[in-house]
Amino acid sequence: MAKIVLILGGVRSGKSDFARQLAERLAGDDVLFVATAQRGDDEMVERIERHQQSRPTTWRLLEVDRNVGAALQAQDAAAVTVIDCLTLLVSNLLCGDGATPEPDDVEPMVRREIDSILSVCRELPGVVILVSGEVGSGIVPVASLGRRFRDLLGGANKQIAEVADANYLLIAGRPIELNALATTLDQAAQRLDTESR
Repeated sequence: MAKIVLILGGVRSGKSDFARQLAERLAGDDVLFVATAQRGDDEMVERIERHQQSRPTTWRLLEVDRNVGAALQAQDAAAVTVIDCLTLLVSNLLCGDGATPEPDDVEPMVRREIDSILSVCRELPGVVILVSGEVGSGIVPVASLGRRFRDLLGGANKQIAEVADANYLLIAGRPIELNALATTLDQAAQRLDTESR
């Protein structure tokens, strides 16, 4: 069973750089990089090209914008698999084909996608690094589509964080190990109960 690592961060926080450097440190050339971006416009094409240039050319590349679990099953395993990123994957599921699914359909669809990825991770050797945007610290989006996206990605991040062996939050390029700082509900209640006496 692969060790699962979730790397979260805001825009330009350094999350993809950290994922790339960690994968290279752990496995050298034996890395499968799973890219979920769609080449929707010129600016996105430029972003994809910059990301490609930052990665070792010896890494294997799998470009898939949905059904990532099934696509991973069809690949030869690598020492490290990097999935970059869940933010775009959820966006693709929400409106990637130009049509927005019904609200009641999209949450189960995202949950099935994440379940499928985690199921495959349990069968893989090595390490799986998942990169995602942290959406819980911003303002409430004005449009309903933005709110739905925020809720879906936040739920997906939580679903993965609950089973991940390691969780990191990138702020201004600095990784913070969340598991080391986390507390349980029992610990929080006990601490507050003790302090209130």
